[in-house]
Amino acid sequence: MTTVVPTSEEDPVLPVVRFTADLSWADAGPEVAEPQVTSLCMEAQECMVMGRWLDLASLMLTSAELVFPKVSDKDLECIFTVICNLASKLENPDDELEMAKLISTKISQQPNDKPAMRLKILFNLYNLLEGPDSRFFVYMQALNLALNGKVIDHIVPSFKKIDSFLKEWNIGVKDQRNLFLTIANVLKENKSSGKDSFKFLTKYLETFSGEDSYVIGEAKEEAVRAVIEFVKAPDTFRCDLLDMPAVGQLEKDAKYALVYQLLKIFLTQRLDAYLEFQAANSTLMKSYGLVHEDCITKMRLMSLVDLGSNESGQIPYALIKDTLRVNLLSSACLPHLLHDLGCSLMYFSLQINDDEVELWIVKAITAKLIDCKMDQMNQVVIVSRCTERIFGQHQWHSLRLKLATWRGNVASLISTIQANKAVEEGSQAMQGMAIR
Repeated sequence: MTTVVPTSEEDPVLPVVRFTADLSWADAGPEVAEPQVTSLCMEAQECMVMGRWLDLASLMLTSAELVFPKVSDKDLECIFTVICNLASKLENPDDELEMAKLISTKISQQPNDKPAMRLKILFNLYNLLEGPDSRFFVYMQALNLALNGKVIDHIVPSFKKIDSFLKEWNIGVKDQRNLFLTIANVLKENKSSGKDSFKFLTKYLETFSGEDSYVIGEAKEEAVRAVIEFVKAPDTFRCDLLDMPAVGQLEKDAKYALVYQLLKIFLTQRLDAYLEFQAANSTLMKSYGLVHEDCITKMRLMSLVDLGSNESGQIPYALIKDTLRVNLLSSACLPHLLHDLGCSLMYFSLQINDDEVELWIVKAITAKLIDCKMDQMNQVVIVSRCTERIFGQHQWHSLRLKLATWRGNVASLISTIQANKAVEEGSQAMQGMAIR
């Protein structure tokens, strides 16, 4: 007996089933194709009558995936919009999650076949879903598809909304780790997003605070990666990596202790300490792709920042020249340069003159590391503001003292104004009495 399925003329499910089935079996010939197409349509009708929406989605996805390379992007979008709309028929959040997993997993299986279209389908599915768990799962599938299919630019704009997404999804720590690390990996592939990649890698490492040593150990490789990315970044001069347990574990690690030492040099010491480290560990530096000249440039700027932080508002040119000077043992640091120069000296010193002092100060100002004025007459730099490379207990104490001083100055100013106002009012009162 034939079952009549109550559908409106606008219900596109059965037409889509027939359209994709016809295309899937087109090469088999009409004698083989027609029974198969009829069978698929009847099975689809049965699923609709019984409310077996997951089975219907699975049936439609099988045919849709077969015709993916054969139809236009417009037709594909229509086909998968109908399939994705099946999720709206599910009232149970667990069923919706299963539907989301089924559709998004199927779409993501072939990331190199029209990846931009597949990503668009996942975004459409995301917007049709209501459950936060379902949405998070689809978003993660979209991230991996963008990475594997090399269509990163299509998903990067969504990263600006991650904070609001996190509030909506309300996911646990493990899911947050997976999210942050995946985003960091996606951004790493985009050469213009290195700074953002480091930001999300840092967020990933922050999630290990308060965990035991076994769990923290999972982040060891990513901690090393974060240190190297920070050292390489030409426009990143401060970070909180030293305060993170995930990074702190490297200090006593037999394999990565030197990486931790390098980070500490960049965040707490000056150029001379880096040069000494590089002379002893040049092979290690090269193994991580660190360019010595780039590191010297960054350390000169960070050393200048350190001078501004530790001196009493004024830095003599002579001190800057001495701090930014490069002293190198030829046998360890610049053998290629000395060879090219035919130099047999065992000690090579690269001085900087007064003009170069001002050049480095301008570089620091341009990088927004310091605000200052150059007093050429007295050969000093007058610093009004300086960026801190790290912000720990010492920096908090210094800030507390500055705020206390500022509060005292404001209170003194208010007292002076009030006293002057009282004197002025008294004087006006006396003048009034004299007139009467």
